[in-house]
Amino acid sequence: MATNWAALAAAEPELAATVEKRFAAHRHHVLATLRRDGSPRTTGLEVRFLHGELWLGMMPGSLKALDLRRDPRFALQANPGAGTGTDGGDVRVGGRAVEVDDPRVKGAYGEEVEPPQPFHLFRTELTEVVRTYVEDDTYLVVRVWRPKEPVRTLRRR
Repeated sequence: MATNWAALAAAEPELAATVEKRFAAHRHHVLATLRRDGSPRTTGLEVRFLHGELWLGMMPGSLKALDLRRDPRFALQANPGAGTGTDGGDVRVGGRAVEVDDPRVKGAYGEEVEPPQPFHLFRTELTEVVRTYVEDDTYLVVRVWRPKEPVRTLRRR
């Protein structure tokens, strides 16, 4: 089961706000896709949260876009910055990317984001959102959200 960003924000507003803040802290993030042979490919990517959706925009013909056209599964890791874990921790989003061909939708996106033309645009369908952080300098905390499920919180010492 998958859902959009607005559903996460409605179900878990605090988690959604933390994830958006982590992605906003840096411009470039890491996208993992699957190559034709099934092996992973990681590439840099900018993302946007607009109108209740998490959007992935890409240059035309990019390998990551071709990967997603063939197999829409992805994982997206927010840039950890200094990697200290004290600035909100690490966040990761997983799901499926659905290419958007509707010229009106791409036009509206382009007016707000002003990407280089032409471009691929993918809307995400989320299957998992994970936040990992250190609490009280003692515990590693992992919070996992999946559609139609409450957030699970795991603590390790």
